[in-house]
Amino acid sequence: MSDASRAGGATTRSTSGAVRVAFAFWITLVGTTVPTPLYPLYELEFGFSSLTVTVVYALYALGVVAGLLVFGRLSDQIGRRPVILIALLLSVVADAVFLTAVDLAMIIVGRIIAGLSAALVIGAATAALAELIDPRHPKRAATVSIFANLGGLATGTLLSGIVSDVAPEPLRLPWAIVLVLAVIAILAMIGVPETMRERSPVTLRVQRLHVPAAIRGDFVRSAITAGAGFAALGVLTSVSGLFLGMVLHETSHTLAALVVFVAFAGAAFGQLLTRVLSSGAALASACVGLVVGAGLLGFSMWMASLATLLVSAVLVGVASGVAVGDGIATITMKTEPRHQAEAVSTFFAILFAMLGVPAVGVGLLIQTIGLRPAGEVFSAVVAVLALVVLLSLVRGGRTRPAI
Repeated sequence: MSDASRAGGATTRSTSGAVRVAFAFWITLVGTTVPTPLYPLYELEFGFSSLTVTVVYALYALGVVAGLLVFGRLSDQIGRRPVILIALLLSVVADAVFLTAVDLAMIIVGRIIAGLSAALVIGAATAALAELIDPRHPKRAATVSIFANLGGLATGTLLSGIVSDVAPEPLRLPWAIVLVLAVIAILAMIGVPETMRERSPVTLRVQRLHVPAAIRGDFVRSAITAGAGFAALGVLTSVSGLFLGMVLHETSHTLAALVVFVAFAGAAFGQLLTRVLSSGAALASACVGLVVGAGLLGFSMWMASLATLLVSAVLVGVASGVAVGDGIATITMKTEPRHQAEAVSTFFAILFAMLGVPAVGVGLLIQTIGLRPAGEVFSAVVAVLALVVLLSLVRGGRTRPAI
């Protein structure tokens, strides 16, 4: 066989492997947002409150944090493909738990398992895609990872919303579809080459959280902005269905799914924007977007407006994506390689904690003052956090060349 033929075969195998890994990445994340438009139905089915919904959502986010901190280095130790397969198996288990759920306890177990599956696949699949896709085009791997990750989050909620509106068994059929696709992904991974050549002994320990002193100020600004955006995304994900049903009297699960879909789609677009924006412009734009988005979110709660809710979801999503992209760029460009993994783990641990914990606070507020006032208070807090960062940027004049 000629060198050209061998090179062509290697490229084909890499392309095929990248497609399969991207599909595995995507379907694992799809399974994590399937419950979003179904929470009102679960409330009726099992008789729990809006506070319980936010707690269930927070447990998923905390499951992701725990998985990132304990298993974040596992693919460096046993390989990318085994970890992706473990993530897929956990996703199948979570889907099966939801498919057969008969009480709240099963929902909680399913969400925690889904969080662990997401934590495992995020690191392993992102690394595998970077190693499988042509290294001459590094941005291509990053783009595929973004759309597999955030595209999966966006697709899961839209899929379950549409299926639950047009088909029977709304609490079962979406899970059956996702479970079958996850099994297909497991079978597809069989032919994917392992890209991790040098491995280290397996040592399961909590990843040390660390922020290098050289980037501490930039890191804190990006983390606060992205964290505020993730908090807004978490609240949109956990209570948008309740808002549409209780306040707007909209029973369409597809409509509830659409709110979350446009938010995560906006986040994917926002991450791509950081390629053409300097750091000062990126973070300032993210802060402005969050202030306006949070203001519109509060307005939509006050006026019970669907149109402004959708616009706020888009703005919050784009702003969050820009802030996340800026934070990652800051870490990769200004941190020594030996500290990058710790800094990235710290960054995402903060983001996923902010994704879940504030949702519980909003759930408690809903119990105390009602859904609409709670949404207004939360929107004000997000806007204030973004304004604080924006003012610090104006005073500090931070810059970074465009990437």
